[in-house]
Amino acid sequence: MKALILVGGFGTRLRPLTLSFPKPLVDFANKPMILHQIEALKDVGVTEVVLAINYRPEVMINFLKDFEDKLGITITCSQETEPLGTAGPLALARDKLLDGSGEPFFVLNSDVISEYPFAELIKFHKSHGGEATIMVTKVDEPSKYGVVVMEDTTDVVERFVEKPKVFVGNKINAGIYLLNPSVLDRIELKPTSIEKEVFPRIAADQKLYAMVLPGFWMDIGQPRDYITGLRLYLDSLRKRSAAKLATGTHVVGNVLVHESAKIGEGCLIGPDVAIGPGCVVEDGVRLSRCTVMRGARIKKHACISNSIVGWHSTVGKWARIENMTILGEDVHVGDEVYSNGGVVLPHKEIKSSILKPEIVM
Repeated sequence: MKALILVGGFGTRLRPLTLSFPKPLVDFANKPMILHQIEALKDVGVTEVVLAINYRPEVMINFLKDFEDKLGITITCSQETEPLGTAGPLALARDKLLDGSGEPFFVLNSDVISEYPFAELIKFHKSHGGEATIMVTKVDEPSKYGVVVMEDTTDVVERFVEKPKVFVGNKINAGIYLLNPSVLDRIELKPTSIEKEVFPRIAADQKLYAMVLPGFWMDIGQPRDYITGLRLYLDSLRKRSAAKLATGTHVVGNVLVHESAKIGEGCLIGPDVAIGPGCVVEDGVRLSRCTVMRGARIKKHACISNSIVGWHSTVGKWARIENMTILGEDVHVGDEVYSNGGVVLPHKEIKSSILKPEIVM
């Protein structure tokens, strides 16, 4: 089987992290976002993953070459010279996706994190005999999204309603699809939306089915959702393989600590924290609802909550970092500095407090 991951563009909503790495390579729970997807695809027998990309393909390819060998899976890029929307890239990668086997292929949005129940999806798709299956997830506020209206007994998708003003349902497109090769005949090589143009046409022929995604779902393409996604992911990890989570008197709730990270005495860490490879957390540090990425150092008695500390950054002694502060790569926050929602671009030194949310160039 094959899979196409829609990587797309610049990841502007996750800046300043995406100024250092393409978004799919930004760490989430201590490994690049896209690796969560590739590993899950490999587990259900996918042998080739195509990345649909229009930005810095060489960085992606060089990075993923290591994982190709480790995972024993082929990873290739299909590069668009102009943005082709969410369906155009399928037409562009047509020759890579068609191998004459007639097997369906996966299409994923690269920002989506879930338990990836791909085995169940394959089984569901083959059982209904339709042309395409989309996964849907239930949300509390459907008015912010495009809602998928489906017939509950048959799972046939009837129609799509974009940002509905009145309640029509609470299931939204989860950005995970399994499509028969015939779907490619419906897509032209031009900027096209799979959600707004291709799927409605398949639905009109009553060949589009929806499967409700079991477990959690989050689009982690922006900081607030990234932090929420981490909480949901760690909750799920607790249920699936709790042994991977940290334990000890200094740990509260779900905490993921890379084996190469060092943690000092008298710290209190958690809930919902990920500490990456090579990080140093000195004595008396308080961390909650945050990510500390590879090679970062948190000095004595610093306090960090609801924030992201980028690669190789340092947070000074007695500093306080909170309220969706995002430190880009190699940012150095001085001792006793306070940041209330500062968004700091890479390679900056912060010597004075950031009292209200702002971007520090």
